[in-house]
Amino acid sequence: MKQYLEACKAVTTHGVMGEIKVELWCDDAAFLSRFKTLYRTPEGGNPIGLKKVRAHKNMALITLDGVTDMDAARAMVGQVFYINRKDAKLPKGHYFKVDLLGCSVVDADTGRVYGTIEKVDTPAAQDIYTIRCEDNSVALFPAVKPFLVELQLEEQKVLIRPIEGMFSPAQDGDRE
Repeated sequence: MKQYLEACKAVTTHGVMGEIKVELWCDDAAFLSRFKTLYRTPEGGNPIGLKKVRAHKNMALITLDGVTDMDAARAMVGQVFYINRKDAKLPKGHYFKVDLLGCSVVDADTGRVYGTIEKVDTPAAQDIYTIRCEDNSVALFPAVKPFLVELQLEEQKVLIRPIEGMFSPAQDGDRE
């Protein structure tokens, strides 16, 4: 599992006092505000103190140690910021979506391996897994009960109970 996880990306400055507008890649501004340090490399390099976070529309505004004016903030635009997994206190039963990537998708009843998860989207109330199937086709899987049986993240496995045809190739007439 990755130790440092993408949390947000600086997209522009905000005001003249060094605030930075970030696109959130984590749950929300409240989650990001739990961290005291952000990292500027995927390996945890170049740490910088996170002083303040506040929600701003569907993004967030952050204040960083040493970034006190617009020029310093402008230098951060385009920067991806990472959090250390060890600093995150997740409630029991919660996980990072990135931990699903690469997991095998296995039928809970038959043991058949359908493929691996290559993307997780949340277009509505539930997650949708993009699964790269064994034949290199792609299937979309709604991560809801009763289809999603169990996440075994330590074993890199997701147990499912798909409906008939969910992993079958499209037939003529299936697509308009």
